[in-house]
Amino acid sequence: MYIYDEYDQRIVDERVAQFKDQTDRYFAGELTEEQFLPLRLQNGLYVQRYAPMLRVAVPYGLLSSNQVRKLAHIARTYDKGYAHISTRTNVQFNWPELKDVPEILAELASVQMHAIQTSGNCIRNTTTDQFAGVTPNELIDARPYCEIIRQWSTFHPEFAFLPRKFKIAVNSHFSDDRAATLLHDIGIKIVKNEQGELGFAVYVGGGLGRTPIVASLVKEFLPEKHLLTYLDAVLRVYNLNGRRDNKYKARIKILVKAIGVEAFAKKVDEEWQHLKDGPGTLTQEEIDRVKGHFTAPAYEALSNNNETLAQQLSENKAFSNWYNRNVSEHKVDGYSIVTLTLKKLGTPPGDITDKQLDMVADLSDRYSFGEVRNTHEQNIVLADVKQDQLFELWQEAKANGFATPNLGLLTDMICCPGGDFCALANAKSIPVAEALQAKFDDLDYLHDLGEIDLNISGCMNACGHHHIGHIGILGVDKKGEEFYQVSLGGDAGPDATIGKILGPSFAREQMPEIIEKVLNIYVTERIEGERFIDTYRRVGHSIFKERVYAKSN
Repeated sequence: MYIYDEYDQRIVDERVAQFKDQTDRYFAGELTEEQFLPLRLQNGLYVQRYAPMLRVAVPYGLLSSNQVRKLAHIARTYDKGYAHISTRTNVQFNWPELKDVPEILAELASVQMHAIQTSGNCIRNTTTDQFAGVTPNELIDARPYCEIIRQWSTFHPEFAFLPRKFKIAVNSHFSDDRAATLLHDIGIKIVKNEQGELGFAVYVGGGLGRTPIVASLVKEFLPEKHLLTYLDAVLRVYNLNGRRDNKYKARIKILVKAIGVEAFAKKVDEEWQHLKDGPGTLTQEEIDRVKGHFTAPAYEALSNNNETLAQQLSENKAFSNWYNRNVSEHKVDGYSIVTLTLKKLGTPPGDITDKQLDMVADLSDRYSFGEVRNTHEQNIVLADVKQDQLFELWQEAKANGFATPNLGLLTDMICCPGGDFCALANAKSIPVAEALQAKFDDLDYLHDLGEIDLNISGCMNACGHHHIGHIGILGVDKKGEEFYQVSLGGDAGPDATIGKILGPSFAREQMPEIIEKVLNIYVTERIEGERFIDTYRRVGHSIFKERVYAKSN
């Protein structure tokens, strides 16, 4: 993983000192609330419903065991003993006291972490596939390019005050997209042209929120060296032309939709002519320098033919269930990718305690070269586990609440903090998630249903990505009462789609029954082996709407 040099560390340390001074001045009455607002947002600090919330940057989801232990320490010392994994792979603390935040930032800086650009109208954390670098069928490891983008975007002087927040994702997998690339302001797919040269397909104008849109292709092939100059051009066009009079219409997706994809691409190409082959052009030396931080660990020469593992799987059904759901293929023989799920019954999705964070750090040191990855789905990955250690790892994970074998299934849901914490939310998300977890707690039933993405948001800001859930749930306010709107058919994969609203909203207590109706329709209509999203696309929206709202005799 990337290790700070003296310049990186100095930048972060100076920001910590700067914010401490700003906070001291705020408490002394020298800064008004209005003056302090942009300063705290620049350091990832929000004021939520009951307390401040601090969002910590985790670039492309990658953490060392030492950093995870520091997060555990912060949760224990400055919060209420837990943290939350967000859909941008960041870590959020929901209960820090404002007076402690400068000290928390200093603690983070001691392990090469910060909260810079995790909020505000700037370029946010760049994300990628949580299996990058270890999964088969990827073209190349996407993480070095994420790091190049991180270094370019951090404190970029032109893009500190954009019309609205800006999000970038990079994907390099041929057939899968675990980063929801096409739902970003800029989505970058690593490709090769007919000559075998490495480059990027660039998509612009995706996003969720009030106006969900799938990104459009604006550059079919961008040579590798031009990555940053072209991104500069896209951001300049947006900065100059994006709306600033209405925050609900300020995202780049609105600009692209308003002027059209072709006209937008033309503007970018015109701006790019001033930047192409200029100082921002990537040299092979710089690309190699960054790639040098992402070398393979010291893998042993192993075989996939592990007789002991085969026996353990045949003799232990619980282990076999976990293996089949939570263990993924690794590109190196004898190793596997393990996902530790944070979706245990009774636990808000994505929440993790300080003790669990310490255990994750210990597990990563013992089984995965001291490296941890957060995921877009609010889980945690150990990317390099020997197959002959899987059973032992499973036993420890199970004892610590990480081994629910529901990865990719209905209860592996994405859920924002909702009205329990967020001042913007129209409704609570966590109680709905808990009710659905309790209703569908039969693992045999979940495995029979197969892969289903269920996402829950507490408001139209869509932090729970409800638009791209196969089943999406959105909290809405109806005359002061909490209701929930259901959408179907969303998908974050390579063929990304926005879900379609089923119909009028439902009361909270109805949600388990309504989701059960949706699932029963799927079970009735599916062809053997067909996923929910495939059945939905085949039979259409109307059949679900008619049967869900049909009155009982």
